[in-house]
Amino acid sequence: MAAARSGPAREEKLMDYGLTETQVMIRDLCRQIAEEKIKPVRAHYDETGEFPHEIVKAFAEADLCGVYIEEQYGGLGGGVMDLSVAVEELSKVCSGIALALAATALGTFPIILFGNEEQKKKYLPRIAKGEALAAFALTEANAGSDAGGVQTTAVKDGDFYVLNGTKQWITNGGEADIYTVIAKTDKTKGARGASAFIVEKGTPGFDFGKKENKMGIRASATRELIFQDCRIPKENLLGREGMGFIVAMKTLDNSRPGVAAQALGIAAGALDEAVEYSRQRRQFGQPIASFQGVQFMLADMATQVEAARALVYAAARYIDSGAKDISKISAMCKLFASDTAMKVTTDAVQVLGGYGYMKEYPVEKMMRDAKITQIYEGTNQIQREVIGLALVRESASKKK
Repeated sequence: MAAARSGPAREEKLMDYGLTETQVMIRDLCRQIAEEKIKPVRAHYDETGEFPHEIVKAFAEADLCGVYIEEQYGGLGGGVMDLSVAVEELSKVCSGIALALAATALGTFPIILFGNEEQKKKYLPRIAKGEALAAFALTEANAGSDAGGVQTTAVKDGDFYVLNGTKQWITNGGEADIYTVIAKTDKTKGARGASAFIVEKGTPGFDFGKKENKMGIRASATRELIFQDCRIPKENLLGREGMGFIVAMKTLDNSRPGVAAQALGIAAGALDEAVEYSRQRRQFGQPIASFQGVQFMLADMATQVEAARALVYAAARYIDSGAKDISKISAMCKLFASDTAMKVTTDAVQVLGGYGYMKEYPVEKMMRDAKITQIYEGTNQIQREVIGLALVRESASKKK
């Protein structure tokens, strides 16, 4: 991993948050890439909706694509925490571009968690080197929060499975080379009849449909996946038949801190913009930063960002510790960080006033980008249900 350049004055202002030496390097390198390569072009990608291929190449050249992948498969050997540090820092400047990395992790976690040795050796090195992006295909037109409602089918046919169906709103869709797809192998068993498969781009019968025109994260590709008699080798089954729902839920438990880190980065970036603007903008003969009303807004924003960071980092470290029951803390960090991102970006627009509403200033984009973090990888209403049910179960177990 290439070392990042950073002046000593800048370094002294940064809290280390208990980061390891490697995590500090990841953070500083991501900051450098964000400032030098992403910031000058983020408005262009937001306006056009193009996929940032050149920036993704920079991620690969900096060895960022495999920060969460084991060393034996070509990664840096980190975990959810290392990924969260990278995604947060990149998202401070552009969360849509950062999503190329985060969504690839989402598509990779099923292989990390449930892949056999042959599958890991085949796919993880390509992802770690940045030679291939990945994607996770669960959502359908009638199966979003109701993951058990998946209608895409996978029928066994000798040494192959034949996939038919359509996936909707798939991040990295069309750009990724490796897809984890949840499909029904037994429609009579509901959620227990779902299975998980690895499908490679270019497989006959696998095509792409509509590319969505989104409100935010516009540099990220969101697209339909279409399977029409798509034959994949039986060796591409992840785990066993009927494990698809478990694969999906465990994957989301591990990936939600990545969404939380994205939301955290958006909020932190918006806070930085608001503070800087408040120092420069003058009204009534003085900077608006001198007004108590503005100071109170900034103080609340900063406190919310720090609280979100503490929860995100705690959740990531807890998951990396090997803890078994991670659903509650994973849902908590995603819920809190994304609500914080929406609140802080809205307040940042308010601090900038009329300028904040204009596209020349980045807080308008940050506010649009923040909204999706409350929706994807499980809406925040679903996160509250996960947390609430966990609390009830914990209470019940204490009574036994």
